[in-house]
Amino acid sequence: MLPAQAITGSGLLAVVVTFLLVSLFYAVTLHLAATFFIGDVPSQRAAYVGPVPAAVSMLLGRYGVGEPLTVGSVVIGTSLLVGVAILATLAADLLAVSAVYRLKLRSAVPLVLLHFGFSAVLGVALANIFGLL
Repeated sequence: MLPAQAITGSGLLAVVVTFLLVSLFYAVTLHLAATFFIGDVPSQRAAYVGPVPAAVSMLLGRYGVGEPLTVGSVVIGTSLLVGVAILATLAADLLAVSAVYRLKLRSAVPLVLLHFGFSAVLGVALANIFGLL
């Protein structure tokens, strides 16, 4: 059992609540990044985008935890799997931000990178506050 499952459980309710909290976290950090990057924007747009990176990061979140992945005779390290999960989350975030904020992909890249930075900084700060790191 993973440490997070020991705290929250592993039932359907735990998955739904975790998804809602992660979606809220991504929506708040995206709204902060969009306000900083674009200016005054409605917060509903960030709420529309939040579930997309939350779903991708939760679906790929198990990679990098536990044993390395073995495909045939090739062993893929956990740090590579974490990198793939982060890149997939950023790609999904880019597509969602581009669609919801009506930005070209090239214009949405700085916003997504800023969103990643805000999420990383706030995530590390919250993890330190709650004693997870």
